[in-house]
Amino acid sequence: MKIVVAYKWAPNPQDASVGADGVVDWGRAKPAVSEYDPVAVELGRVLADATGAELIGISVGGADAGSPMARKAALSRGLDRAVILADDALAGADTTRTGLALAALVQRIGDVDLVLTGDSSVDVGAQLVPAVLAGALGWPALTGVTAVSGAAGSLTVERGHDGGSQTLALTGPAVLAVAADAVQPRVPGMKDILAAGKRPAEVLDTAAVPVPPGAVQVIATAPPELKARRGQVIDAADPAAAAAELVAALRADAVI
Repeated sequence: MKIVVAYKWAPNPQDASVGADGVVDWGRAKPAVSEYDPVAVELGRVLADATGAELIGISVGGADAGSPMARKAALSRGLDRAVILADDALAGADTTRTGLALAALVQRIGDVDLVLTGDSSVDVGAQLVPAVLAGALGWPALTGVTAVSGAAGSLTVERGHDGGSQTLALTGPAVLAVAADAVQPRVPGMKDILAAGKRPAEVLDTAAVPVPPGAVQVIATAPPELKARRGQVIDAADPAAAAAELVAALRADAVI
């Protein structure tokens, strides 16, 4: 059984700052494994240990995604090996191109039974890559996954949603987006980091794995529009009169 976990080498939000205009500045943010992806790696590690499966990490990004630091950071989380598409042509790639590139890596690995992803990336947060990846592979996709058990071809998946939770039977390969609080990811120690340096990592570029050009380009970003506050004060000695005035004001603004 082969389990693949897609992760992103992304700016660390703890290093980001917000300017006076409300725009997030990532310029000084050091890269790290995207905040929610270690949860997917940990869930994959638990399943791999239970089934004897191989746990393979895949990533797509600029050239720095294939750096020794990036490889060790990912492999120290519990991956057995990694396959990384690192090319500056993919730096800042849109979600469609990223999903297609990840699908190409899954196909290159071959005979993959399950793909896990994090809930979202910390820098974009579109939550679209799992769906694009699954669509490119022709596999079903599930979000909000909290647990996976079983073996290849017969998996039981638990997922949460607004109405509660679901338990699903999965009989074929699929892409599962793991909930941010599904499990507690491990914190790599020095032993894990040293061991990660000895684990195999294949770093490829777009010459080896062609990826279609992106169809979407971000041309501008802006913070949410701030609406002026009316600052209306209801000043009435009689509580009933104050309540009536409040209700009238809310109805006038179509709030209730």
